[in-house]
Amino acid sequence: MIRKSGHRFSDEIMLKQMSNVSKNLLKFLGTSGLIMAAAVALNFVVDPLQVFRPARLFAAMYSQDSRMQDAGLIQSQHFDTLFIGTSLAIHFRQSDIDRILGVHSLKLSLNGSSSVEQNFVLAAALERHPKRVVWELDDWIFPDAPDIDSNAFVPANLYRRNIRGFASYLFSGAMARESAWILARSIPPIEKPVAWLTTGVIFKFPIANVDDINVLRPGFDVAGTYNAKKAMAAFKYITDPVRSAYLADGIGYDMRVRNFERDMAGLIAAHPDVAFEVYFPPYSILQWVAMRDASPGTFDQVYRFTAYVSRRLTSFPNVRLYDFRAVKDVTHDLNNYADVIHHSPTIDLKVLSWLAEGKYRVDANAPNAALDELRAQMEAYRVEAER
Repeated sequence: MIRKSGHRFSDEIMLKQMSNVSKNLLKFLGTSGLIMAAAVALNFVVDPLQVFRPARLFAAMYSQDSRMQDAGLIQSQHFDTLFIGTSLAIHFRQSDIDRILGVHSLKLSLNGSSSVEQNFVLAAALERHPKRVVWELDDWIFPDAPDIDSNAFVPANLYRRNIRGFASYLFSGAMARESAWILARSIPPIEKPVAWLTTGVIFKFPIANVDDINVLRPGFDVAGTYNAKKAMAAFKYITDPVRSAYLADGIGYDMRVRNFERDMAGLIAAHPDVAFEVYFPPYSILQWVAMRDASPGTFDQVYRFTAYVSRRLTSFPNVRLYDFRAVKDVTHDLNNYADVIHHSPTIDLKVLSWLAEGKYRVDANAPNAALDELRAQMEAYRVEAER
């Protein structure tokens, strides 16, 4: 009898413990569910990326992360012109684009982007039916890049606006933190101290004006960043035999053509009602001289590819192609550059003025004229004279 009572007592303890575990588990699940529901509600109401609606209840805030931010800009901004490219098109101000070209633009430029990324972002933006696309074209954006769904830096399903994309956005704890911070910035008594604490290091949405996304900050040392000394140092660095393999980027001619046809020509052909203005940016002459001296085969591939692209793009009735690579007054003045390719904001404005004036447009009857001029400049240039 004592033994049976002991067993019964042990069973009762076990049942009680199991009951407590179940209750605690239910409490935990309930609390977790409430936290998740609160995060979803907060993200939906604040909508930091503005993917559901333009900011009205709370102050709009923006991120420097273009691959993420562009998904919201496409939905929240009013525009008739898209502006896209790589790091050579990242520091343009939308207000400058609007003023000089007489448009209402949306800048979608992506640092270090491939043609796969640019195609995907542009295709999403073209669903808003803009009239015009200004496309900065680097010859090195056409490698065999991973498909967009394998790209961890691009929230592809958010661009697609499907359930999976919205779910990942709404259930994101990191996004809820940003939402809470944006909410705090909208409370008048604490608005100023919260704004003061908001930086791109701590929070992803530190920018209050869409015109300030990925532009040089006020007071930026332009002269100290863009100068002949920096350009020559970069030239020496990339032509050093230890590093000159950098110039041979591994993107063969056939690969470039294949990906150009898929990601650029294909997109242009699919939107005959949109005017595309494509331009080759004004690299410094040192970029081409580096190829001449350290990797001549690379220039030959670039020449062949550019010749192909020029013929192909000038055949489209809705394309105007510009080539700024042989504009000697700019490309030979090394004070315009931070390295061998990245030009100063002063040249950003020149590029826009050239586009507005239709200068340096590639003639369909002589598509290689600028390219041949560039080759002649490259062959004649002597680096020693610039040291």
